[in-house]
Amino acid sequence: MVKFRIAPHIESLVPYPPGKPLEELEREYGITGSIKLASNENAWGPSPKAVAAIREALVNLHRYPDGSCHYLGAKLAERLGVQSSQIIFGNGSNEIIGLLITALVAPGEEVITCQPTFLMYQKLVQVQGACNRIVPLKDMHHDLPAILAAITGKTRLIFLDIPNNPCGTIITKAEFENFLRQVPEQVVVVLDEAYVDFVDPKVRLDALAYLPDRENEPALRKTVVTLRTFSKAYGLAGLRIGYGVMAAKLAGYLHRVRQPFNVNNLAQIGALAALDDEEHYRRTLDGTAAGMAWLAKEVAELGCRPLPSHTNFFLIDVLGNGKKLYEQMLSKGVIVRPMQAYGFPNHIRITVGQEAENHRFVAALAASMQELGYV
Repeated sequence: MVKFRIAPHIESLVPYPPGKPLEELEREYGITGSIKLASNENAWGPSPKAVAAIREALVNLHRYPDGSCHYLGAKLAERLGVQSSQIIFGNGSNEIIGLLITALVAPGEEVITCQPTFLMYQKLVQVQGACNRIVPLKDMHHDLPAILAAITGKTRLIFLDIPNNPCGTIITKAEFENFLRQVPEQVVVVLDEAYVDFVDPKVRLDALAYLPDRENEPALRKTVVTLRTFSKAYGLAGLRIGYGVMAAKLAGYLHRVRQPFNVNNLAQIGALAALDDEEHYRRTLDGTAAGMAWLAKEVAELGCRPLPSHTNFFLIDVLGNGKKLYEQMLSKGVIVRPMQAYGFPNHIRITVGQEAENHRFVAALAASMQELGYV
């Protein structure tokens, strides 16, 4: 028998829990025609322009992708008002998270995150052999004073997901600037904006305003990194493409540690075409906003408590066991996310769907709550 040694910090690592394929859930429960409102996906799908561009590019699958994402970088830089040297692309924005940790954090050094939040921050810190310092949310918002208090001489990174997943809450400009003024210069602040497209522009924090080439008071001239993705508002989750915007010098170090062809050709082509489809992008945002308002009203009328959210999903306090409700709804072909693992045993999380999906969800929720005696 071959023997090998696993590093202790890897031995204790818990894998990211993947969801079951829709087809497998239908087989297990003996149902068909299910709807999935559990993974914060885009209910309107990808841009037709992106699909057409990808279909045309299929004949070139024998070619390696553009390792620099040159054309996508140029278009995105123009769109964002930055230099292409300030953008780095990844196999989903979660790869950029890993690159930042690899480049900036040595084993034994510290990264601060909140709890609950996107699971991959803490897992990738553990993979690096570094230390997670976890600060609980306060009233479902980032506790910025507590985060500041958690900073030590070993702190290298702070991850803030704005909006937060799973709570959908944001940080205001005034709150962030007050926080940033107090962050030591050697600490890099990462704003993960996976859901930024869904945030009302009137309350949205402009993370790009804190890049080093922008005019800011001296106390705000810290290293701020922005992470974004094509998975949500652009509907390209299956292609895995995201990006980070940061100081060009920092991006250069991330290029040193990334894989040579980390973003596949179809992802680049799909993202490039999606940026040109403003109509589909607006349809997604408008449909999400309308669906969010309708669902919140209907859910409240059933006696539940929907929580305000700045994303395409929201938490619902179902006033009972969320896991049991999830299972009851699953038998009706409606898949939601139970939130016990996030510390919210009486909540479920749902993604806004298209109109027919939203109506089906409300009907299944009402019936399931009745069957479980929650109303």
